[in-house]
Formats: sequence, C-alpha cells, structure tokens
Amino acid sequence: MDQDLVVRAPSPQPADTGAGSLHTRTILEGVGSYLPRRVVTNDELAKRLDTSDAWIRERTGIRQRHIADDDESCAFMATQAARQALENAGAGVADVDAIIVATATPDQAFPATAVRVQAALGATGFGFDLSAACSGFIYGLSVADAFIRSGQARGVLVIGAEVYSRIMNWEDRGTCVLFGDGAGAVFLRAGHGHGTGADRGILSTHLHAQGELGDILYVDGAVGRHDRPGHLVMQGREVFRHAVTRLSETVTEALAAAGLEQSAVDWLVPHQANLRIIDGIGRKLGLPPERVVVTVDRHANTSAASIPLALADAWHDGRIQRGDLVLMEALGGGLTWGSALVRM
Repeated sequence: MDQDLVVRAPSPQPADTGAGSLHTRTILEGVGSYLPRRVVTNDELAKRLDTSDAWIRERTGIRQRHIADDDESCAFMATQAARQALENAGAGVADVDAIIVATATPDQAFPATAVRVQAALGATGFGFDLSAACSGFIYGLSVADAFIRSGQARGVLVIGAEVYSRIMNWEDRGTCVLFGDGAGAVFLRAGHGHGTGADRGILSTHLHAQGELGDILYVDGAVGRHDRPGHLVMQGREVFRHAVTRLSETVTEALAAAGLEQSAVDWLVPHQANLRIIDGIGRKLGLPPERVVVTVDRHANTSAASIPLALADAWHDGRIQRGDLVLMEALGGGLTWGSALVRM
C-alpha cells in the first residue's frame, strides 16, 4: 500500500518572537531558473528517429527541449538557478542555512550536488540531495518547510536540477523525445502568520509513494554496474493511468487540508510531463487554461526541475503575483507523487 506523509502548516510551533497568536510560516521569497543553451526541436529528432513533429506534439504537447552541453553540469545549472532565486528574493549567501537539491541525475555518486552548489555560492550551513524522481521538488519543499517550522533553519534553497539527456536511450523514440534538461530553484525564509489559508507561505504539503509500482518507471543501472546501460525505462501507458488518478487525489487532499474550495486556487503549476494530463487536472479544478502554467511545449519533461522552472516562468513574466494561491503537483518514478499549496 502507499506510504503517506502529510505536512500541514495551520498548526505549526509558535514563533519565538513573543507575538502570541503568530506562528512560524515558510515564505517563498524568490524564484530562479536556468535552461541550457542548446535547443533541440522535434524536427531535429525526426532526422535520426522514426518520429515526427506532429507525432510528438499530438501525444505530448512537446515541440522542443533544452539539452545540456558538457560544461552545463547538474551542479552548474543548480548554482545558476540558486543565484537567480537569491537575487529575486533580495537575499544573500549569508541568509542560506541549508541547500536541498532534488535530482535523479547528479554529476557524482557523492559528494551531493547540494554541497557542490554550497561551495560555488560560498554558503555555509548544510546541504544534501533528495531523490524522488519527478516528485523531487515537492518532496524538497516539504522537507524544507519542516526544517523552517521546527527552527532548524531560517533560510533554505530548494533546487530541482536534472540532466536527463545523460540517461536517455537516444534510439528509443518512446522516451527520448519526452525529456529535457534544466534547473529551477526557490528561496524559502522563515516568516510569521496566523495559521490560516490567508497567510503567505506554504499552507500544506502532501507526499506519497507506492513502491510496488517501481518497475513501470526506472533507470536500468546503478553505480558500479557496467553490465547495464543506465537508461530510463518507462511503461508509458501505465504511468499515464496512475498519474491521472493519483494527481487528482492529491489535488483534492491539498485543498481539503487547507479548508479551501477549488475556486480559491489562482494558479495550477503542475509537473510538466504531458499536456493531456495537465489539461485534465486543470479541468478538474475548474481553472481556465490561462490559469494553468504550461512549459512542457518548450521545456519537455525536466523531472524534478519542471515545477520550479514553470513557476519561475510565470513569476518572472508577471502572471503570478504576491498573494496568489498556487497549487503544485507531481508524480514520478517510485512511484512517488505529491502536492503543495503555497500562497505567494
């Protein structure tokens, strides 16, 4: 059965400011992103695969993806996104107590990508990587929220960074056309609220996993295993079927936990895997298409980086504003899935 973890923010520990009714709240202060320089279109892939631009667009909504060059490592992209998030928040490296990097494609088995980012930024504190495939950013938000509300950290960078081009079988048209590379980051800071849905910050996060479904989406390799290619393997129809069900469930539970109706959601920022799934969740919420952030057409599926990249896209172009209620959701290999409700 699935293992569930629900972190609700309406009843956190009181803030240590003596403010009485005020509670510690995790505020999302800044957003950043990085996309590799190289853009690969569907037409370019069609020159070496039995596929076409029309075939890919019809089934996924994807028309292009960014592919990292040799000098654009996971750590490099994560660092660039982190710097932009800090600048956007008006914060400096001295404000960073912890760095969490969600990635399934680190540059090295160890040390963690997070400590490489820490070194590049010149930050202190602690850092670690988190592996939950495409759900990694949601998992990272939940962990960071717990650190902040418990008083273990006051400023946390949460980064999703992926170089999926390095685990693709570029002869498998069923997978290689779906993924891209990139990094997105947010800077979270301790703040105060009254424990209601009107507060700015993370209102709730919801995490799930169902390990017996691990073989429908996985990488067929491991450190030290030279007898396997280390490529992503996916049963696409099975993943699609579970995604529609599980994401609908976690959207419902996020709203219920905050005591909010669907109409309260200003923006859906979903994992960017497939346009049909995104459209389906948007319809479930009763949101018009213009209130659903879509970047899958330009970025493809960037796994743990997809939600922060999409959030950065809508934040920096002015669509998402302070005070807006944003619902994020994702499903990935494991299977893992989850949601987060955040008032910007």
